[in-house]
Amino acid sequence: MQNLNWERSDLIDESDEVVLHQTREQKQTLEQSSGIQVEDRNAGRVKITDVQVNGEGEKQIGKKQGQYITLSVPTLTLEDKDGFQQLEKALLTNFKKLHESIAWKDDDKILIIGLGNRTITPDAIGPYLIDHLHSLEQIDDKFVMYAPGVTGQTGYETGEFVAALAERIKPKLIIVVDALATRASSRLCKTVQLTDTGIHPGSGVGNQRQEISFEMLGVPVTAIGIPTVVDAPVLIADAVELMLRSIAARVAERGKPSSKLSLSSWQPDTNKELDMSLITPIFGEWATWSKEERQQLFEETFAASHSQLMVTPKEADYWIDKYATLISSMLTKWASEL
Repeated sequence: MQNLNWERSDLIDESDEVVLHQTREQKQTLEQSSGIQVEDRNAGRVKITDVQVNGEGEKQIGKKQGQYITLSVPTLTLEDKDGFQQLEKALLTNFKKLHESIAWKDDDKILIIGLGNRTITPDAIGPYLIDHLHSLEQIDDKFVMYAPGVTGQTGYETGEFVAALAERIKPKLIIVVDALATRASSRLCKTVQLTDTGIHPGSGVGNQRQEISFEMLGVPVTAIGIPTVVDAPVLIADAVELMLRSIAARVAERGKPSSKLSLSSWQPDTNKELDMSLITPIFGEWATWSKEERQQLFEETFAASHSQLMVTPKEADYWIDKYATLISSMLTKWASEL
């Protein structure tokens, strides 16, 4: 098959080299061969992946040298108050660690940039955040907040707006908040990524704009991103993967007592290791392909009509508002302790 670049993602822990670090041996090999250090840990229900990329690692995976912290609550729902509270607590803790080397003064300013297009819901997390911060009864004196819109609306590069503000305000730190793309539908609106490397607006959806980073502005830049969209072929591949694994699990359990004991409709465990060859009589050799090979096939098949189609949850407006509130609360608590 033709090797197309279907894996559009802004998340560091979805890079192939980082994904392949599950065992201790693989992790050591990764660190030695590509200059990438990966640490996994948990804070209650929050799964945290801390990735350090050095100069050699940057060449290997195409992600800038620096620190990336990904926080995820896989079971998060809109009504899950406990999940959002734990995520905010873990986000605040890791945000503090990311900036503990900065020596703050009373008159230092923090420039908060909300990237995105407020007229397109899954891209509106940045502008929504700025709205939430402006609506607070008391706004921290250190904050200078701005939502510059997108190039299609203003005709100017977002990076140029940020550079002009940075030149005028002389902030100690720039915080950029934006929507991200993921290559796993299960992570939509359930993950937050922090990084001290800055950001390339629009890169995850193939619309890369001027970089906003320390190298470009001479000011430390921290990016906060929420994955809100996924490529359509990836979504299709995820659904097919779930279907195939479900059928394989049912075939494997057929005839076993465990499949007959359930009083309700029996649901197989599709997360455990399965023998996919059991369903080759039904689907042929295609059933034994890896998930990545099937995703590649879908991308090639739908390239003409679906290459630009991105998918977002139907409750995207509620998710965006939830995260705007969460990040606003986290930033306010963090700034109050400086």
